[in-house]
Amino acid sequence: MIYNIKLTKKEEVANGTMAFYWGKPVGFEFVAGQFCDITLINPPETDEEGNTRGFSLANAPYEGDIVTATRMRDTAFKRILKNLSVGMEVKFDAPYGDFKLHKTETTPAVFLIGGIGITPVRSIIAQASHDHLPHKITLLYSNKTPADAAFTKDLESFAKENPNFIFVPVYTDTTETEWDGERGYIDAAMLRRHVPDIASPIYYLSGPAGMVKAMREMLMNAGANEDNIRAEEFSGY
Repeated sequence: MIYNIKLTKKEEVANGTMAFYWGKPVGFEFVAGQFCDITLINPPETDEEGNTRGFSLANAPYEGDIVTATRMRDTAFKRILKNLSVGMEVKFDAPYGDFKLHKTETTPAVFLIGGIGITPVRSIIAQASHDHLPHKITLLYSNKTPADAAFTKDLESFAKENPNFIFVPVYTDTTETEWDGERGYIDAAMLRRHVPDIASPIYYLSGPAGMVKAMREMLMNAGANEDNIRAEEFSGY
């Protein structure tokens, strides 16, 4: 379904990452984890990639606004998106995608996520927490530094309110001496510290294509069932 939606707010949510809030169309429904296509209307400039981009929906279905977030590269599309004024409209085509929480409540969910790949996961975990789902959910969220990690405060809040959700921030390049959490890249040893039974969960991978590929290989070498690995790649962000 295609709608015209208006920008209601925009803000920086991490280094080089902006979130855009849009008015939700009346009657619009989606499943947490799905995505949309956004098309600029009569933009003053364009490039070979065109005027349409896909964005995961970072908001949960129960929340009021549509929220998208992206790394701000220097492209025609993102220059115009960044400079949109509140009240301006874009075309919104949604929902799409099958990256969503499995239904079997007794099977744990483990999310191995990098960077802007957190957007659909924020939606999934927000909705699971709101609905008091019994799924055991573990999130390992990798970024270079805390300043590069989007939606950290939201995730910390969900972890406090949802006893079934464990949030594990992972930083690959932090020099903060007070940080006593996980450092370095996600590997089998780190995974085992937080997921004792590697074979049991369904795994969700989301982030840059290189990370998604590396995580899939790591999981298979560690003993995960290949049929229990679901992935969403974010390229060109």
